[in-house]
Amino acid sequence: MPVLACALFGAAGAARADITVGIDLSSTGPAAAIGIASKNAIALWPKEIGGQKAHYIILDDGTDPGTAVKNIRKLLSEDKVDVVVGPNITPSALAVTDDVARAQTPMITLVGSSVVVDPQNAKKRWVFKMAANDSAMADVMTRYMSNHGIKTVGFIGFADAYGQSWWQSFSRFAELRKIRIVGRESYNRTDTTVLGQVLKLIADKPDAVLVAASGTPAVLPQRTLIERGYRGAIYQTHGIATYAFIRVGGKDVEGTLFPTQPAVVAKTLPHDHPARPAALAFTKLYEAKYGPNTVTQFAADAYGVWDLLNNAVPRALKHGQPGTEAFRSGLRDALENIHNLPIPNGIVNTSVSDHVGLDQRAGVMGEIKHGRFVYISN
Repeated sequence: MPVLACALFGAAGAARADITVGIDLSSTGPAAAIGIASKNAIALWPKEIGGQKAHYIILDDGTDPGTAVKNIRKLLSEDKVDVVVGPNITPSALAVTDDVARAQTPMITLVGSSVVVDPQNAKKRWVFKMAANDSAMADVMTRYMSNHGIKTVGFIGFADAYGQSWWQSFSRFAELRKIRIVGRESYNRTDTTVLGQVLKLIADKPDAVLVAASGTPAVLPQRTLIERGYRGAIYQTHGIATYAFIRVGGKDVEGTLFPTQPAVVAKTLPHDHPARPAALAFTKLYEAKYGPNTVTQFAADAYGVWDLLNNAVPRALKHGQPGTEAFRSGLRDALENIHNLPIPNGIVNTSVSDHVGLDQRAGVMGEIKHGRFVYISN
């Protein structure tokens, strides 16, 4: 874990040997809570990556896949970046896959859904992902549900790739653990009411409801459930782990159960958890800048990108200098061969078939208690 350092932003005329990192984030729009956390973490990146001076270019896509495409194309064609970081949301990441593959430039996304990297093919071989897959999170969640007597679940998720990916992962593990899904509903990130969907779910009388959404838009179904008198357990996905979710949700999200990654609950992790040292080091660094209890999964994911690049760049430099096709190809290959690297959200071991590299050590169960994210179980 590097010491606190100021990142270099927006410097014009980067030297030829500089590594140029193009970053697309959702700093505004519905996913702003996620994008802002990512941007805050990136502001802590050191000025060098793998001993090489680094130049960082950050663009905001406004949580709009169309804007994300424009931003990525600019970064690839005009700024000639060596690597792309982002986007924050699954639809945007999917929308730019063709562009990074065509440019043969590696992209490290900050989304949760596994669809951006699985199954691996000629296009997705250029894409990597920081967050643990939905399937890993669904595994942790359904195991906890089963252990705590949950037999029936109602499902409401985003009507996009995020919600669909979670439906596929959750329904598979629910079946494995003999948990019956009694209702399925969907909604859009920008919707202002989900009353109809919630009333249908409540009528099915599930033991628990899972909201498969991310960021502050995930509050709406939960608040509506509470307002309509639902008294069962409410689960969310790892996509809610920002304090903006707690701030917007207030008392309605107290007691929320959710799968998450180590950095979110670093202070309450068991002392023998293998990711605890890196998670705590990042928490100390982040809170020194942004204040107590400000760490989110998305901040930790974004910071972990630097760890991956710092590990991969020295090997990529053996193939060519930054700014060249040889370097970009070498960097892709190096990112695909990372072994036992501690990052704030787990231990990374990537391979040709695994462009995430996180195992079960990257998944824990958390709960919102007294306005804080706390660890409750592996």
